[in-house]
Amino acid sequence: MNIDLEIFSPVQRINNPLFDEHGVKVFLKRDDLIHPMISGNKWRKLKYLLKNAQAQHKNHLVTFGGAYSNHLLATAAAAAKFGFRATGIVRGETVDNDTLFLCKLHGMQLLFTDRDSYRDKPELFAQYFGNNKDAFFIDEGGASAEGAQGCSELIDELTETYDHIFCACGTGTTAAGIINGLTKNQLKTRFNAVPVFKNGGFIKEEIDRFLINPANFDLHTDYHFGGYGKANDELIIFIKQFVASTGIVIEPVYTGKMMYALYNLIAQDHFKPDSNILAIHSGGIWGLLGMKDKF
Repeated sequence: MNIDLEIFSPVQRINNPLFDEHGVKVFLKRDDLIHPMISGNKWRKLKYLLKNAQAQHKNHLVTFGGAYSNHLLATAAAAAKFGFRATGIVRGETVDNDTLFLCKLHGMQLLFTDRDSYRDKPELFAQYFGNNKDAFFIDEGGASAEGAQGCSELIDELTETYDHIFCACGTGTTAAGIINGLTKNQLKTRFNAVPVFKNGGFIKEEIDRFLINPANFDLHTDYHFGGYGKANDELIIFIKQFVASTGIVIEPVYTGKMMYALYNLIAQDHFKPDSNILAIHSGGIWGLLGMKDKF
């Protein structure tokens, strides 16, 4: 089976009086539209991993994530679409929730493990699947050189040039891929990473390990809202206003924090007038399922 998805990821201009006031133009790369379940950077990170699994005649994808992991859901959906079995090793106690329901609906088997054991994912893989010649290891979030390769193709799709590109960061794979794409295309666009973790400066090392060539980029580490999966009223109000005024759904885990950061930096005159700014909607809107109580 040909492992590919037709990419439908338009660039859409976002209008707001704030942007007019500060003389900038903001655009959104709609990677959330690639696929209902395998959307955004999730598909880009899985593409070449799945191709490698197929080339190695592996038919069982084994990956890792938390109980509300978009990556688990995307892997489950991709496995179903392209004819693989899938197992998700889930961090923490046994639970049932909407995300895991959708994983199981797509045929994924779930194994729950304690948080200490979860830290050593290769050991967990070896423990459960070391003697299984059909099993193929996929790291949490699809973190890998193959994942970065898939994300680099986002830049090839652009038909305009931008002064800045903004993206939320979890594993650093998407950021590294985009930076590699900018380097390959010899573009001077400045990359801006918004880590979604508290004390997110560590993400620089994660990005650096997947870069083809060393590169400079900007880290905006003050927009974590308390840590991964955390949100406060200010962020939730922003997301509600954004969705209601644009019709574009974003969530509090990744894209919501990134867009808040972008709006906040624009309000602080962080960018030169006439700057063209591209934000990446990296999908993952199913993350809303784990935060419904916030709304």
